[in-house]
Amino acid sequence: MSALTAGFGSAELVAVLMFVVLNAYALTGGADLGGGAWDLLATGDRRDAQRELIASAIGPIWEANHVWLIIVVVICFTAFPPAFAVIATVLHIPLSLMLVGIVLRGSAFVFRSYGGNEAPARLRWGRIFASASAITPVLLGMIAGAVVTGAVGDAMAQVGSATFTAVYVAPWTSPFAIATGVLVLALFAQLAATYLTLATDDAALRDDFRRRALQAGIVSLVAAGIAAWLVADQAAGRSGILAGPRSTLWVVVTAIAALIGIVALWRRSFLLARLAVCTEVSLIVWGWAAAQYPYVVPSSITIRGSAAAPATLDELLIALAAGVLLLTPSLAYLLRTFAAHGAATSPTRSDQG
Repeated sequence: MSALTAGFGSAELVAVLMFVVLNAYALTGGADLGGGAWDLLATGDRRDAQRELIASAIGPIWEANHVWLIIVVVICFTAFPPAFAVIATVLHIPLSLMLVGIVLRGSAFVFRSYGGNEAPARLRWGRIFASASAITPVLLGMIAGAVVTGAVGDAMAQVGSATFTAVYVAPWTSPFAIATGVLVLALFAQLAATYLTLATDDAALRDDFRRRALQAGIVSLVAAGIAAWLVADQAAGRSGILAGPRSTLWVVVTAIAALIGIVALWRRSFLLARLAVCTEVSLIVWGWAAAQYPYVVPSSITIRGSAAAPATLDELLIALAAGVLLLTPSLAYLLRTFAAHGAATSPTRSDQG
């Protein structure tokens, strides 16, 4: 018991909570981003109905889902300021682009919905909304890929001695980081399409998003395979992402969840498909956490080595506990209220569009 206590303290607890919140963002905000990507790819006679369903599903709550991402950022710079400084310095370009994408996406969604009925303007804002929704998760994945492999820590050590490209561009544009970006986009698109199969009573629309979820699931498997193939060289043995029997078992369990999701979609078991894809995404998030433990920035900045003062961590934990008591019931009520509203107003005619 003493060894366990010595290896897990306030700093580790805060790190775990940070990934809990990141997991929540992936399952909520990630699905909203994926829905925007499907807005861009809406096709066929029912494309307008598809976009209407997407808008009705994410419209009332999309802003609330980004609360989780804000909490992750606050936890990181409050609890692990040296790690936050390194990440924000080396990855300032993709982080800035991601922020622009989130803001542009939200603004375009509002202008498309409430900016008037002129068709050209609505089309233009719709394309901006959808494009930003597709680009943002790719950037998020590239950031994660750069961090987990240790490229960020290596780049920070070269500040002042290496070129701008080597320090601020190369870490997040490596083949592994790009593959991770594609994987995140595919996963978010799969989440969104799977959720949307349960958001309408229209059989034709449900089947549209079933096919899209299957397509995104296959792309996810391919992207994950490419990332796994690339990670050995990119991580250079420093990351535990595919090292050892436990990591191998984690990958196998994640792959099983992915396959269950695809089979469930094929058999039109939509509730099972939703559970499976949520499990798959959650396992990937926690696989990332396990891969770089005990580092915040592999392989130079550890959780304990970058942790703030104990008093700060304790106060942060109290604030997070209070926030959970206030935020969770509010979000649950919001989701329940607008889920019922969306079910009442979603398209129900297969000939819409």
